[in-house]
Amino acid sequence: MKPVREQQLINATLESVAQFGLQKTTIITISKIAGLSSGIISHYFGGKQGLVDATVKHLLEQLKLALLERVEQNNLGAVERLNMIVEANFTPFQRSIPATKTWLSFWAQSMHEPGLARLQHINSKRLYSNLLYSFHQLLDAKSARSAAKQMAAMIDGFWLRSALSAKPEEEFKQAEQLCKKFIADLIK
Repeated sequence: MKPVREQQLINATLESVAQFGLQKTTIITISKIAGLSSGIISHYFGGKQGLVDATVKHLLEQLKLALLERVEQNNLGAVERLNMIVEANFTPFQRSIPATKTWLSFWAQSMHEPGLARLQHINSKRLYSNLLYSFHQLLDAKSARSAAKQMAAMIDGFWLRSALSAKPEEEFKQAEQLCKKFIADLIK
């Protein structure tokens, strides 16, 4: 029952952040959305911050799983793998309102919370490492490092601009296509 309850609370945290923002999300708002007692949050996560950390880890895990699901096909070429990395960052889950609002809150809070800063560092390094692996197959070492940094910035920048736009769904679709076009243009 513990994993089921934990996932309910993580989902409720995503929803609470979407409705109220991170600062106004409380143990009470989360427990009401989850339909569980507020004491269970302390029992499983030690409090709100522990649950926020677990929620961010959930977002990161979903990102990792989306990529693994796409690249587990054998014989993917470097360009195909790069396109899969882009797609993993723009999945319907990562574009959902609860996920986008939680990501935005997480990034802002990571400047003040060492644990969240560590998770952001891991996330950035993972994206860069995945991109660099594929670019190394296509470019010399210096160009590969530069391309990986540019592509990571483009993915994050386009994702952020899309999340903050008036019509995020359209913007997310266009952002994914522009990132893929950048890869194709760079390889040419």
